[in-house]
Amino acid sequence: MAARKNSVEIEASSGNVFADLGLPYSVELDTKVRLALEIVRALDDRQLSQVAAAKVLGINQPKVSALRRYKLEGFSVERLMTFLTALGRDVEIRVTARRKNTSPGRILVEAA
Repeated sequence: MAARKNSVEIEASSGNVFADLGLPYSVELDTKVRLALEIVRALDDRQLSQVAAAKVLGINQPKVSALRRYKLEGFSVERLMTFLTALGRDVEIRVTARRKNTSPGRILVEAA
């Protein structure tokens, strides 16, 4: 039997899955997920239970559960950054001018 060749079109990612899916507020969603990922890593590094994490973060345990499951609708970017500082992480915000003013700026979250 001859092998059948399927022609599958592949599109390179923009780096933001939410933008690739055409979701509104894709930059904010991407930023929140990246911050939440670092929060979950910090919680895991400290081996905190959800109850202990709730005390450190100043929220209740169900909100910690939501955070761990990346249910981020009730969390602002600012609040997520505050959680990171409560967990002993530094958050740096750097603003730079774009070389080409023809395109909009971007928000980038990087973890060390």
